[in-house]
Amino acid sequence: MPADPTALPAERTTGASQERGRTASLAAMLGRGAGRGGGRVRAGLAVIADRIIDLAPRIPVRDLATLRAQFPGLTPEDLADKLVAGACNGTATVGAGVGAAAMLPVPPAMPAELAAEVTGVASVEIKLIAELHEVYGLRPAGNFRQRGMAYLASWTEERGVEITKPATLNFALGMQMRRELRQQIMKRTLRNLPNLIPFMIGASVGAFMNRRDTRKLADKIRKDLRTKQVSWDALPDSAPAALTDGERTVQPPPPAGG
Repeated sequence: MPADPTALPAERTTGASQERGRTASLAAMLGRGAGRGGGRVRAGLAVIADRIIDLAPRIPVRDLATLRAQFPGLTPEDLADKLVAGACNGTATVGAGVGAAAMLPVPPAMPAELAAEVTGVASVEIKLIAELHEVYGLRPAGNFRQRGMAYLASWTEERGVEITKPATLNFALGMQMRRELRQQIMKRTLRNLPNLIPFMIGASVGAFMNRRDTRKLADKIRKDLRTKQVSWDALPDSAPAALTDGERTVQPPPPAGG
């Protein structure tokens, strides 16, 4: 393909070759993950999965009363639209930041950047899933940690929490459950790895792809939750809260010893 006649001489060659070089090196890095370096990639994904498992129960979630106070006069669907739009903007910001870092001639500590992207997006999306359950009147039973792990399972499986099945609320119990959840997170991350090659070539691409994927996830969760939706009128304490001391949230318990 001929060079762009409007480009400066240096831009006709070096810019394109550098871009191809960045993309090729990233593709090679991910390709090694599927080949000889697969063990290292899987070990790295296991660390990311453990980080997300530890993080999930600590994510603050706004209850329904708080959400209705912050967004007065909205229907459940309108409120859900607001939450999805905010989450899409949040994951787009994460994508833009990591995408911009990847535009450097030699991306600094790319595995660390990749871990930050996956963990950051997971945090935003898990919070979104939790608050969508509030909006649709489907908060799971159990304590804060149990609900956090249930929302994490919902994120990995891309569907709503089965609140009528106690097994879905017991992810915080036992190493076997933790292993199963780690495998689910790794499986989902591996599914998304091919998408990260174009993502890593620029901020605008990273922002676009994260926004798109978060919206697709939200659409799946909302479709599932609508089939079991509970009317706000049937819920206790669902009236808009009076926010006098800042944002009211369903706060995680304090860390042990703190």
